[in-house]
Amino acid sequence: MADFDVVVLGSGPGGQKAAIAAAKLGRRVAVVEKRHMIGGVCINTGTIPSKTLREAVLYLTGLNQRELYGASYRVKDEITVADLGMRTQHVIGREIQVIRSQLARNHVTVLQGTGRFLDEHTIGITGEEEKKVTADKIVIATGTSPARPSSVEFDDRTVIDSDAILHLDKVPETLVVVGAGVIGIEYASMFAALGTKVTVVERRERMLEFCDLEIVEALKYHLRDLAVTFRFGETVAAVERRPRGALTLLESGKKIPADCVMYSAGRQGKTAELNLEAAGLAADDRGRIKVDENYATEVPHIYAVGDVIGFPALAATSMEQGRLAAQHACGEPAGDLHELPPIGIYTIPEISFVGKSEDELTREKVPFEVGISRYRELARGQIIGDSYGMLKLLVSSEDRRLLGVHVFGTQATELVHIGQTVMGCGGTIDYLVNAVFNYPTLAESYKVAALDAMNKMRTVARLTAEM
Repeated sequence: MADFDVVVLGSGPGGQKAAIAAAKLGRRVAVVEKRHMIGGVCINTGTIPSKTLREAVLYLTGLNQRELYGASYRVKDEITVADLGMRTQHVIGREIQVIRSQLARNHVTVLQGTGRFLDEHTIGITGEEEKKVTADKIVIATGTSPARPSSVEFDDRTVIDSDAILHLDKVPETLVVVGAGVIGIEYASMFAALGTKVTVVERRERMLEFCDLEIVEALKYHLRDLAVTFRFGETVAAVERRPRGALTLLESGKKIPADCVMYSAGRQGKTAELNLEAAGLAADDRGRIKVDENYATEVPHIYAVGDVIGFPALAATSMEQGRLAAQHACGEPAGDLHELPPIGIYTIPEISFVGKSEDELTREKVPFEVGISRYRELARGQIIGDSYGMLKLLVSSEDRRLLGVHVFGTQATELVHIGQTVMGCGGTIDYLVNAVFNYPTLAESYKVAALDAMNKMRTVARLTAEM
C-alpha cells in the first residue's frame, strides 16, 4: 500500500487546488514544497508581490487622483523601496497563513523539501532530512522561473530578472526592460509611474501581440505620457556592467545607459530538479511537460498542471487545472476548463479581455459590429478622474451574440467578468441593453457600449434596405 493516494509537487495555485480537491474526495494527500516557498512562485515572487507592488505604487504616487487634485499631487514625495516592500511583505505573509490553514483544515500533509522522482510511484525529498514517499497518483505543479539567456551575465543588482526586481535596494532613476510581454510591460508601467525613466526594448514590431490593437495603442499612448521610450524591432546584442549601472548595446548600434537592466525573456518550467527520466517523462527545451485534455502526462497516473504545462500560464487557470486533474485522478466526473478564460494584465492602467479580438474575427470571416463606451462619458469616470478608460464590445452582426469584451482603464480586470458571464451563457447584447445597472458605476459602460453597437447595426440595416 502506498504512503499516500495523491502526492502533489508544488503548492502554488495549481498544486494547492489539486491537493484540496483530492482531500475533499477523501483521499490521503501530501504536498511537497520548500519551507520558504509555501504558496509557490505565485505568492512569493510572482503574482501577489507584483500586484501588491502595483497598488502601493498607485497609492503612494497618487497617480489616479491627479486629474482630481492636479498634476503635482503625490501622497509621498520620496518613495523608497522600503515603502513599496512594507505592504508587499504583509500581504505575502497573510496569504501564506491562509494557504497553510486551508491545507491543514483539509488534512493535507505538507512535506518540506525539494521533491524528485526515484521511480514512477516514488518521490525522494531533500530538505532538513532525506525521506521518500510513495503515491498512487502524482501531480506535478512546480511552476516556472524567469528564463535567463545564457549570453547574459545576471548579478541580481544591475542586470536582473523579474524575481530580483522585487529586491532592489533603491528605486532606479533609469531602467531598461528587455521584452514587451506581460511581465515586462507590467513592471515598465509601475516604475514609470514612480518617475523612473524606462526604455522598453522589443525585437517584435509591437507589444502584447495577443491583445486588441486599439487597446494596446491606448496603453502605449498612456505609457509614453509617463515618459516610457519604446524601441520596437530592436535586438539586444550585449549588456555591459559598469561601475554605475549597465550599458545595453543594440544590434542596430544604439547604446542605452541605465542604472538597471531587467530581462523579461519568458518563463522556464521548473523541472530540472525533478529527475523526470526516472518516471519515464521528459520536458521540452522550455521545461514544459506535455499533457492530455485531462492533464495526464504520458505516464497515465502522473498529472501536470499550471505554468509548467505552458499556455495560458495564469494563476486563475492553474487553479482550475489543478481541481480538474485531481478529480480525474480520483476517478470522479470532471468537467472541462471553460473555453472563455479572461486575461488580466496589471499594467498601469489595467487591460483585460475575454473572447475574440477584431483581428481574429476578421481572419475567421465572422461579421461583427463594435460598441464603444468611454469612461469620460460616464458619471463614475468623472468622479474617479479616469478620462482615458474604455470598454469595447464585439457583437455578432447576425444574431447579436457577444463575441468579445476588451477593457482598458480602472477596474478593467473586475469589469471583464460581466461580459464573460453573458458570453458563457450564450447571451446577446439585448440583455445588456435592457438591464438596469447601478448609477453611477463603471459597469454602466456595458449598457452604453451595447446601445452603441445596437444603434450601429440598426443604421446599417436601414441603409442597406434603402439601397
